[in-house]
Amino acid sequence: MLDKNGIAKRIAQEVKDGYYVNLGIGIPTLVANFVRDDIEVEFQSENGILGMGPFPFEGEEDPDLINAGKQTITALPGASYFDSAMSFGMIRGQHVDLTILGAMEVAENGDIANWKIPGKMVKGMGGAMDLVASAENIIVAMMHTNRAGESKLLKKCSLPLTGVGCVTKIVTNLAVIEVTGKRFKLLERAPGVSVEEIQKATEGTLIVEGEIPEMKL
Repeated sequence: MLDKNGIAKRIAQEVKDGYYVNLGIGIPTLVANFVRDDIEVEFQSENGILGMGPFPFEGEEDPDLINAGKQTITALPGASYFDSAMSFGMIRGQHVDLTILGAMEVAENGDIANWKIPGKMVKGMGGAMDLVASAENIIVAMMHTNRAGESKLLKKCSLPLTGVGCVTKIVTNLAVIEVTGKRFKLLERAPGVSVEEIQKATEGTLIVEGEIPEMKL
């Protein structure tokens, strides 16, 4: 079973040389720490930076340099800063190759709910709705179940939707899952986790074909 860093490390394998990547708040922000050194990647944040680096070491934080989740970050050589109009022009113009988001629920048809729980205070949806409406490659980083042990990979989302039919892949603490048509497809399992455990933790229909390999981290 993976922890949050393990999920981020596995997702980092999906990042290719030359990609422009948007990282959502939460687990996705950790992905920048695990990208291979031999490739060039531009991380974009919708609050107006292109060229984000890993998190700073303690004592080296710059309080004026933050990501969309208000966390302090570093900037790589050549990084640029701009206003929200430019940032969302990049997103809406489909200039981002990969979007990595957290989620509270994902449905088997690729619907995602990640911005609001009814009855709880919410600051707003941020850039999530623009990202899911514009991106063609969306990977979700999330825990497979909630704190009550209930599945977060569902037949149908129960929370207000952020986007419809947009998720392409999900990486959880238990598995790597592809959204194919209107079904989940199991691609990899976390170290020490059985296919049966993944099936039990997945409410939506899960396709399992042949021998399912363990993730290589």
